[in-house]
Amino acid sequence: MTEARLTVPRTIVLVGLMGAGKSCVGRRLAAALSLPFLDADKEIEEAAGCSIPELFKRYGEAAFRDGERRVIHRLLDGPKHVLATGGGAFMDPRIRGEIREKGISVWLRADLDLLVRRTQRRGNRPLLQVADPQAKLAELMAERYPVYAEADITVDSDDSPPEAMVERVMAALRGHLSQAAEAQGSAA
Repeated sequence: MTEARLTVPRTIVLVGLMGAGKSCVGRRLAAALSLPFLDADKEIEEAAGCSIPELFKRYGEAAFRDGERRVIHRLLDGPKHVLATGGGAFMDPRIRGEIREKGISVWLRADLDLLVRRTQRRGNRPLLQVADPQAKLAELMAERYPVYAEADITVDSDDSPPEAMVERVMAALRGHLSQAAEAQGSAA
């Protein structure tokens, strides 16, 4: 990277639907920012001692969401890092508020075709264990995209190489931080 090093003041929280690239982009973004990368879903599995599909099967979505809330709270209270959240995490108003207070949210927005292609590769998506996963994804988009739009930053996810996606996120972060600094300067 030829640009000046970017220093972020708070944890960067990636939000978006499954398949948008949060984990893939997040790992590379963390490396570019010299920060640790954490995946909320992996942290939840570690805390629960079982996989997310098992959690859903044994205890249901409500129990999973409760555990997700506790884990994300703990992670946001820790040292600065890049955090990839599960697709439903940002839908919780408490999580959204905590992210707003302690982090910088970045929505990786993707179109339906891309999400379908990416999620077909894996069978570990409990919400897509339905007869028509594409219709389910379309339903989730309709429900969640208006809420994801509340994120601090929106970056369109596409078939670009992950490195190009990271550059887009870095540019968006630079712009966001610059605007925040200007707003803070004019308020003083």
